[in-house]
Amino acid sequence: MFLRVARHTDNIEKIANFYINVLGFELLGSFEKHKDYDGVFVGMPQSDWHFEFTQSKVKANHTFDEDDVIVLYPKSIIDYNELIDRIERNNISILTATNPFWNENGKMFLDPDGYRIVISPLKAVIDQIN
Repeated sequence: MFLRVARHTDNIEKIANFYINVLGFELLGSFEKHKDYDGVFVGMPQSDWHFEFTQSKVKANHTFDEDDVIVLYPKSIIDYNELIDRIERNNISILTATNPFWNENGKMFLDPDGYRIVISPLKAVIDQIN
């Protein structure tokens, strides 16, 4: 099974920049004027999932609450620390999560559309220096 998380946005350039340059995903593809929609696909090559962000003349209507969260698990502690460093260098504020589990097991912040994202080290492998 493959997974695509598709979401409409009002600022495709800003959201693509965030997911690519801050979170470290890659641009996997894009399209323009497909039935009045522009879009980008971002993710990791060789993965069975990716994000699709679309923009059209219709304004995005985001409805979500504080417990609607995208959780990302970096593969190593080095990857986790690098992501947190990029978030801090980009002056992205860390939030207090409503669910205390995420405060104890990760860092929560907002993407440019206001969606909550948690970066969690729970599944990270401890890096070993040889």
